Amino acid sequence: MSIVVFDSGIGGLSVLREARMLMHDHPFVYVGDDAGFPYGDWQGQLLTQRVVGLFETLIQDFEPQLAIVACNTASTLIMPALRKQFDIPFVGIVPAIKPAAERTASGLITVLATPGTIKRRYTHELINKFAGHCSVNLVGATQLARLAEQHMQGDRINLNTLREELLPCFIEHEGKRTDIITLGCTHFPFLVNEMRKIAPWPVDWLDPAEAVARQAQNILNQCAHPTTPAVRKLYVRQDIAIMTSDAPSVPTARLLDGLGLQLHQQHFPSLAKSMGTA
Repeated sequence: MSIVVFDSGIGGLSVLREARMLMHDHPFVYVGDDAGFPYGDWQGQLLTQRVVGLFETLIQDFEPQLAIVACNTASTLIMPALRKQFDIPFVGIVPAIKPAAERTASGLITVLATPGTIKRRYTHELINKFAGHCSVNLVGATQLARLAEQHMQGDRINLNTLREELLPCFIEHEGKRTDIITLGCTHFPFLVNEMRKIAPWPVDWLDPAEAVARQAQNILNQCAHPTTPAVRKLYVRQDIAIMTSDAPSVPTARLLDGLGLQLHQQHFPSLAKSMGTA
């Protein structure tokens, strides 16, 4: 049975990459809501309504066995609504605050995320629960997700903007320095090589994608049941990608094709209604 990996754009491909390695016997449906990108600009209730509406179509048409919400902003906001509305398991992604707190030597860690993720109560609950003994620096980057999308599509990025977004992550205090930066957006790992060049000193960059994939695999093993393609409206025989925009850019299409993802056209009635066309 298929597995849905959902993100606001193409950043969730970092999670898809790990999930495919662990669950290669299952076909994947990658869904990038590029028409709604970036999620950090959305008001919470409207974003919840949007994503729930998208999943109504995805679950009806693909009947996935499990869904991974590979977006920190969405995961820290809409998971309760998704789990209440639908019966399938949902696996979210949140900043890797617990492992950062466990690994830090200096006690100075940074959570680099979108402003929406930084503001979420869930993020602060993770800090209070797992990092009470640390000094946690919260950095809400407004441009990094866009820069990552540009970088992934092969465009040249503005290194000055990258530097401005990154330097607040690095703190020096009483002879100690930030030694771990946890990446709170699935887009950010694709910029790590560029970030390393700009960083004023070496740090560990924590990407939770592998841990999310392992969690999804564990849940999948617990709820495994036989595939029943006869009742499926759209039985997925190979990995596909769905982008909610009418026409993804040529670089995006090329990127998805290079990852072995076949672009699939999908109609979302909820989007048509929101635009007044249905």
